[in-house]
Amino acid sequence: MGCDGGTIPKRHELVKGPKKVEKVDRNAERAAKWKYCALSQEKLRRPIVSCEVGRLYNKDAIIEYLLDKTADRPNMEVVTHIRGIKDIKELNLTDNPEWAGERSNTKGDVYEDLHCGMFICPVVGLEMNGKHRFCYLQTCGCVFSDRALKEIKTDICHKCGDLFKDEDLVVLNGTKEEGEKLREKMEQKRAKAKTKKSKKSKAAETVATPSESKDDTKDTEVDGTESSLQTDGESSQSDVAGTSSSTEGSKLSKSAASKRSVQEMTEKSEVFKSLFTTHSSAKRTKAQTSNWVTHTPYHF
Repeated sequence: MGCDGGTIPKRHELVKGPKKVEKVDRNAERAAKWKYCALSQEKLRRPIVSCEVGRLYNKDAIIEYLLDKTADRPNMEVVTHIRGIKDIKELNLTDNPEWAGERSNTKGDVYEDLHCGMFICPVVGLEMNGKHRFCYLQTCGCVFSDRALKEIKTDICHKCGDLFKDEDLVVLNGTKEEGEKLREKMEQKRAKAKTKKSKKSKAAETVATPSESKDDTKDTEVDGTESSLQTDGESSQSDVAGTSSSTEGSKLSKSAASKRSVQEMTEKSEVFKSLFTTHSSAKRTKAQTSNWVTHTPYHF
């Protein structure tokens, strides 16, 4: 069997076999996990946060998601377990001095090393590019490599000096098995928190009920004392009523005497009486009154 020009086709050219499974580039997969936000798919920029499962996010993207959860966004399944700000932790990262940044390759004529990470381990110096395992502490948010934690075993953070336990370690961008374990740990932690809240509420209710019963007994005792006091008070009030009536009469007579007009006092002279506005000389006729309103009514 020949074709034009005497070429002979081979079997793989004529028979179509099964399609090959496309393999994902590991370098591209690592770069997507360690250099881009898991929610917005934008490049990671400070402040960077992580959830209890170990994924990396931009804090701005998480806040936008929490403010409006109804909006349609890609990768919404990644953040369904985040209920609020308390479910994330801001990471305390160490910059890589060899990382030149995005401005060094603005023209596209410079070789960009995809294996170079933006951050490093502050103890060992390993780059956080996905080749090495990294963890962060839920207590302070400091990030270290797994090698540093194994070589220097301590209960104190290497960077800030805070105390931590093995339970506070969270693996960043771990495998599927590690992610499932972290998710189970998160659910158990939340269940314990709910049980604690329910116990506290029940304890508060039990404390409130005996105090109410005590108040009831006190009220009955107070009512008995009040009734006895009322009987004694009525007898004392009747005695006081006579004296109070006499004192009130004297006070009224004194007030009436004090409110007597100056013009009615016979012992005062006319010159003295004319100093007051109640005197007849201070009264004006209609012809003397002004047609406008002034600040002082006696100005005309």
